[in-house]
Amino acid sequence: MLRYVLKRFVSMVPSLFIVSIIVFLFIHFIPGDPAQILLGDMATPEQVQQLRQEMGLDRPLYVQYLYWLRNALKGNLGNSIFFHQPVLGVILSRAETSILLASMTFILILCIGIPVGYLSATRYGSRLDQFISSASMAFASIPTFWLGLNLMIFFAVYLKLFPSSGFPSILKDGKLSNLIYLVLPSITLSAPNSALVIRITRASMLDVLKEDYVRTARAKGLPELWINVKHVFRNSLNAVISTLGFTFATLISGTVVTETVFSLPGIGRLVVDSILRRDYPVIQGIILTIAVVYMIINLFVDLLNAWLDPRIKSGAGASV
Repeated sequence: MLRYVLKRFVSMVPSLFIVSIIVFLFIHFIPGDPAQILLGDMATPEQVQQLRQEMGLDRPLYVQYLYWLRNALKGNLGNSIFFHQPVLGVILSRAETSILLASMTFILILCIGIPVGYLSATRYGSRLDQFISSASMAFASIPTFWLGLNLMIFFAVYLKLFPSSGFPSILKDGKLSNLIYLVLPSITLSAPNSALVIRITRASMLDVLKEDYVRTARAKGLPELWINVKHVFRNSLNAVISTLGFTFATLISGTVVTETVFSLPGIGRLVVDSILRRDYPVIQGIILTIAVVYMIINLFVDLLNAWLDPRIKSGAGASV
């Protein structure tokens, strides 16, 4: 297992290097001059050129990349043009909302998606299975902005049970009760994602139910519950875990629509605002941070799948 872990860690290095190059070039190909944006339209060409020299924008592209990569490895992602603060600090100031929202949503997805998917698979062909399949398809098709607005109108405006927007920082206020601000956004995000997990869980379990060893277990007279849990559900977890990992990474990296609807100060809103402001260092830092988060979560998913299925470590199987 240790050899497999080291192999996966080593394989991340070239991937991260390639991602850093793509991120760096992508930002530099966006129209607009950061020096001109920083100084404003009233700046003279001489002032713009002087600032370009100070920022190192007059150097060859490969020199700029190596300088940026060296600083990034030290945790220095540059300074925000709009906030006049280190980019890492700007990202961390928005990370609290995104991490808490993603965690609450992920818990809801686990509590809904896996049990309901399990129930649907074990009742295959019944009216309950047909109802669950239809309902999951319907929830997967609902636009998140429409669902969020309707939840806000009903629970926040009419019933006044939850706040309609915003999120006071728990780290600053020290009040866990502020999590109530994330209840409606979490429900909004969990609806389509739970539907996806339900369908993946159901499909994976149905594939395993067709295997010979399941029929053999039934022929031996093992209890149906034991078969479903021990043999069917456990052997269908690889696809489910991969889906959950991708879902959590997506939630962490920011859900622009939901954060906009509920006016949440998260990573998604920061991305949109930075693009509109042409705040290139922040855009660059966010994309690189999101890429690293995806790689870390993918690594964790691969290790978990390898623990569940030893064939992956030996190369006899492949992770989903």
